[in-house]
Amino acid sequence: MQLAAHEFRDLSELIASCYNTVTCMGSFINQAQDPELKSMLERHYPKHIADYNLKVDFVQSVSTPDITKFQPDDLTKKLDNYTAPPQIVSASAPRTDATTHTDREIALAYLLNQKAAAKNYASAVLECANPELRTFLENAFLNSSRHSYEVWQYMAQKGYYPLSPAPQQDIQMVSSMYQIVPQPPLFGGQQANPQSFLQ
Repeated sequence: MQLAAHEFRDLSELIASCYNTVTCMGSFINQAQDPELKSMLERHYPKHIADYNLKVDFVQSVSTPDITKFQPDDLTKKLDNYTAPPQIVSASAPRTDATTHTDREIALAYLLNQKAAAKNYASAVLECANPELRTFLENAFLNSSRHSYEVWQYMAQKGYYPLSPAPQQDIQMVSSMYQIVPQPPLFGGQQANPQSFLQ
C-alpha cells in the first residue's frame, strides 16, 4: 500500500514498539501473581496482538487493511477519589539480579510502556496523511491511553503510584486569574448555548 516516507518511518518504529509490548506482556501474564493484575493483562493482550498485526499488515499488504474491527477498549473508571491518601508500601530499589518480575515491577513496566506508546501514536497521527492509517493510529492512541489509565488505577489502589491533591490556595489563585467568555451570537441571530460546547 502507498505510504509517505515519514509515515513509513513512524510506522516502522510503532511496529518495533508493539513487538516489544506483545513479547513483554506474554511474559508478564505468566509471572503476575495478583489475580486482578493478571486478569487486566489478559483482557488487554488480544488488543495489543491485533494492533501489532494491523501495523504489519499496513507494510506488507498491497491493499488497505480492514481497520473497522480495531476499536479502542472502553475507558474503565474505578477510583472515586483518586487523590485520596495512598496506602503505604515498603520502599524498594531496582533489582540488578532479577530473573522474574514482581507485580509492582510488571505494573510499572506496563504503565510506562503504554504511556510511551500513546505519546508515540499522538505524534505519528499528527503527521499522518493516509486517512485509513490515521484513523487506525487515532484508535491505537485511545487504546494505549485507556490501558495506561486502567493500570495506573490499579497501581494507585496498591499505593505504587500515589497522587496528592493540588493545594486549594493554588487552585484559588489560578482560578481568580480567568473569567468565562460570554458566548457570541451565532449566525442567524441565535444565541449559542455555552453548555453545548462542553458536551
